[in-house]
Amino acid sequence: MVGSIAIDAEYLKEIEKARRDLRSLISSRSCAPIMLRLAWHDAGTYDAKTRTGGPDGSIRHEQEYAHNANNGLKIAIDLCEGVKAKHPRITYADLYQLAGVVAVEVTGGPAIDFAPGRKDSSESPEEGRLPDGAQGVSHLRDIFYRMGLSDKDIVALSGGHTLGRAHRERSGYEGPWTKEPLKFDNSYFVELLKGESEGLLKLPTDKALLEDPKFRYYVELYAKDEDAFFTDYAASHKKLSELGFNPPSLGFKDAVKNSALLAQSAVGVAVAAAVVIFSYFYEVHRKTK
Repeated sequence: MVGSIAIDAEYLKEIEKARRDLRSLISSRSCAPIMLRLAWHDAGTYDAKTRTGGPDGSIRHEQEYAHNANNGLKIAIDLCEGVKAKHPRITYADLYQLAGVVAVEVTGGPAIDFAPGRKDSSESPEEGRLPDGAQGVSHLRDIFYRMGLSDKDIVALSGGHTLGRAHRERSGYEGPWTKEPLKFDNSYFVELLKGESEGLLKLPTDKALLEDPKFRYYVELYAKDEDAFFTDYAASHKKLSELGFNPPSLGFKDAVKNSALLAQSAVGVAVAAAVVIFSYFYEVHRKTK
């Protein structure tokens, strides 16, 4: 189970500052793919039965980032240290998941709801919990079902390969999955349905999405309907980022403070009002019970 910390309006304010710093970092360093991979690999160790692993920041420990599946991720961990230094109160667990959300956002992908409050863990799970690109259908289901995710989640999250490329020295494979590896769109599925394309990578786990009829249904849907992909991806990414984690709620006073923070932007005005109204009626209802 991923622990939670107490959050308040000041913590949320730091999250928004860190979000801005991550946007700048990811845009200037063109590091969206590896930041997304960092977020996934920290979260993807979750085991729903034993309630261990998950998005708890443990990937920062050498015994975990040294796992074969995490080759190269020390680069992303080190890049995040600059943001962590500016916002030390934010947990690594929150920082890594926020980096994944921002990586999708700045490359043109969907907005993903982010709930902070993850507690950092000092324990790392055993090696072997992450997907192996050399495997097939049954392996994908074993890995993702263990996390508590569905067939739709498997295909939607696989679409994240629209970003980035494989590096031979890290995975044994080489090349990008799409023609524009720094653009988040549905081209992963379009290219997958085209079959082999010169210069583009298709792992056994990619090809497995075409072999299974339940997987293939979503591949074909997402290839023709990018909006459907974006909607499902945002939902699946949020699920992945919150595996084993129950986001803490704000108290009444902090909810009011946070509503003032949100109101600083035009988009946040309506949300801020809703937070205050809901918190007020909740407090009144609680006092009358």
